[in-house]
Amino acid sequence: MGKALVIIYITAAVLLLFLISHSPSPSNKPKRHRRLKLRSNFTFDSHPTHHEHIPFDPLVAQIERQREDKEWEKQYIDTHHHQLIHEHAPGQESQPEWEDFMDAEDYLNDEHKFNVTDRLVLLFPKIDVHPSDGFVTDHELTDWNLEQTRKEVLHRTQRDMEVHDKNHDGFVSFHEYEPPSWVRNSDNTSFGYDMGWWKEDHFNASDIDGDGLLNITEFNDFLHPADTSNPKLLHWLCKEEIRERDSDKDGKVNFNEFFHGLFDLVRNYDEESHDTSHHSEDSQESPARKLFAELDKDGDGYLSEAELLPITGKLHPSERYYAKQQADYIIQQADADKDGRLTLKEMIDSPYVFYSAIFNEDDEDYEDHDEFR
Repeated sequence: MGKALVIIYITAAVLLLFLISHSPSPSNKPKRHRRLKLRSNFTFDSHPTHHEHIPFDPLVAQIERQREDKEWEKQYIDTHHHQLIHEHAPGQESQPEWEDFMDAEDYLNDEHKFNVTDRLVLLFPKIDVHPSDGFVTDHELTDWNLEQTRKEVLHRTQRDMEVHDKNHDGFVSFHEYEPPSWVRNSDNTSFGYDMGWWKEDHFNASDIDGDGLLNITEFNDFLHPADTSNPKLLHWLCKEEIRERDSDKDGKVNFNEFFHGLFDLVRNYDEESHDTSHHSEDSQESPARKLFAELDKDGDGYLSEAELLPITGKLHPSERYYAKQQADYIIQQADADKDGRLTLKEMIDSPYVFYSAIFNEDDEDYEDHDEFR
């Protein structure tokens, strides 16, 4: 009888373990596969209204550039040729070659070809350089992001120069340069034309050596003046700010014109987490008057072009500003021990932070998946 009870208990225990191991549980439920996807940021606009972050991984950036170049060839060269034949007919927008893009995404999602952990192991020593101490600091990550951005910006500038350098001499003249179609098709009083970006004084300000031609460096400054060190171009930026803000058209900016426009830009630059709902107009007038007085060197109650120069970098943030924003966000998200720097393990443990730009935005779950290991 005793042996029979033992056998019964053992059988019951085995059966219970079997049922538990085969019963559905939250951890065994099938998870939706979260694919990495390439972004689609292609635009003909040389002055986009919002800033696009460049991928953290240069290999991903290269894939996106190749895809973007194909779209550019399709949409610009084919459309431009069509417009030459039918001058008054609108160019048709070519459809992207999605097959190539899907192949690239398959590559990103093949852990044997593109393993995120292996990529982070490879990139870590290239970022950890000042000094090479086993930690990635905010400064090192900012420099890394800036380096990737500058490569991307220069690539787009070279592509634009290919289009505008009609005689292929390696320079762009003002005669060769054509503004975007939305500017060419507008009248002289429209917003697009009157912005000043496409006028000759902008071109001349970008022409550092004054030879009437823009080389690749000058043309890059022309397209991206916020990152220039050219004094003439910085002065032109200040001139444009006055032209846009000068509501009474007296050629200068008074306090009201400064307060209702420029001061907000300066404040937002200084306070990245700024929330306008927390600041009343009255509470901000005092710091605005203080800054205005500091800038108004001659004390005449107006700001001239030269007096705006000290805040030009805040009115037109450079790529370094955005690179630091991106670095700050990455460290905030991945810094597990909150010491203000990242180890390789912390980076590997938070892959979505570094590759979030190419995650499928339709997927909201940030769960570990095989392609991250």
